[in-house]
Amino acid sequence: MKGFNTEQDHPAAESGNVYDVSDPTKNVDDDGREKRTGTWLTASAHIITAVIGSGVLSLAWAIAQLGWIAGTLILVIFSFITYFTSTMLADCYRAPDPVTGKRNYTYMDVVRSYLGGRKVQLCGVAQYGNLIGITVGYTITASISLVAVGKANCFHKKGHEADCTISNYPYMAVFGIIQIILSQIPNFHKLSFLSLMAAVMSFTYATIGIGLAIATVAGGKVGKTNMTGTVVGVDVTAAQKIWRSFQAVGDIAFAYAYATVLIEIQASFHIKYLWNLDTLKSSPAENKSMKRASLVGVSTTTFFYILCGCLGYAAFGNKAPGDFLTDFGFYEPFWLIDFANACIAFHLIGAYQVFAQPIFQFVEKRCNRNWPDNKFITSEYSVNVPFLGKFNISLFRLVWRTAYVVITTVVAMIFPFFNAILGLIGAASFWPLTVYFPVEMHIAQTKVKKYSPRWIGLKMLCWVCLIVSLLAAAGSIAGLISSVKTYKPFRTIHE
Repeated sequence: MKGFNTEQDHPAAESGNVYDVSDPTKNVDDDGREKRTGTWLTASAHIITAVIGSGVLSLAWAIAQLGWIAGTLILVIFSFITYFTSTMLADCYRAPDPVTGKRNYTYMDVVRSYLGGRKVQLCGVAQYGNLIGITVGYTITASISLVAVGKANCFHKKGHEADCTISNYPYMAVFGIIQIILSQIPNFHKLSFLSLMAAVMSFTYATIGIGLAIATVAGGKVGKTNMTGTVVGVDVTAAQKIWRSFQAVGDIAFAYAYATVLIEIQASFHIKYLWNLDTLKSSPAENKSMKRASLVGVSTTTFFYILCGCLGYAAFGNKAPGDFLTDFGFYEPFWLIDFANACIAFHLIGAYQVFAQPIFQFVEKRCNRNWPDNKFITSEYSVNVPFLGKFNISLFRLVWRTAYVVITTVVAMIFPFFNAILGLIGAASFWPLTVYFPVEMHIAQTKVKKYSPRWIGLKMLCWVCLIVSLLAAAGSIAGLISSVKTYKPFRTIHE
């Protein structure tokens, strides 16, 4: 790659963000942007934060619907598909060459570079619709976890059959206020501290859930399990068996939803550049680092998923709750249940930002491009924040991001249904973002010959995953309709 002799030659000059390039190793990367601070370790933390989320708590329920064989097998298959396609997506971060090509900073940029046309708009609808859905889902889940803390204390004091009625709405409002504050963080690579904290929290509550399930199994108080899951005529009707099985597949798909932010995570990498005259080399390349981070992230989460899902099913059997920490599969020790649910809430505080930042940056980038002379949109003001030092505040960022958090919080209040929402989001996003676009871009990048064995195999993968996603979406919609019909804003855990 050609070296830069002046600031005007530098790519940053095109966007108006000019940095000192007299010493290229000082404060900019090869694209002229601020020096990135991410590594494969922080990328792994971002992935774990994005993947081990609220979805892990529904896996015992999902395996109960599918059974030991199908449930475990689908978990493993989804993990392989997710890792396989994530390696393809990592190679597409730069175009046309995966190592020396031009950087793409968003998923839509990648699709534009390799596929173009109408597919760019379809990608945008799929990606940002999915991200919005996830932020709504996380608002719901965080409030449920916070309510569960109050209920656990109530049940401990008054007994397990007590009427412990608590509304989710105030907790959603508190979660929204926290997100309004955190949303003022300007960009992705400044979220590392939040993702590391969230990753620790996710490990903590997943481990607690596993420990409680092991204790239940060891104590002999286990539910009835079956190789094929819930039994028609005993646990569910024939129609419920079909729809809930499809919804369970959607829940598992949601549990592996991080392709939507993979490019944004990769764009945050800090690479140690070796400058030599007019040649710029980087080691290791971002795609190799991202593949390593994906392997660590996906393998770690799959290990936890199998433990949580299988041990949860072993403990509760076909009666496994939708969320075994908040639906009170466990009541004691109440203080440990409280701590686990607090960890869920803390984790989702960080995870919300991981999925919201691409939305924020997309809108702000478009507005800056369309109205470059508008001071309200482009101006930033330096403010001294106690203990944090100087912080750049943008009035547009403050207003727009606050409005977004308020809207997602209100939507969460209208549709506070855990399992059905997770399944629908997972089903809607898995095929286009995790399978279709990565495969199509890989075919375009590597010029896979049409009708070759590899081409046929990749196309078959796309079609099979499409059918699975459609069935999962149908099951989740059926579950959502059922939830709407039976919903009561103020309910006890036993209703």
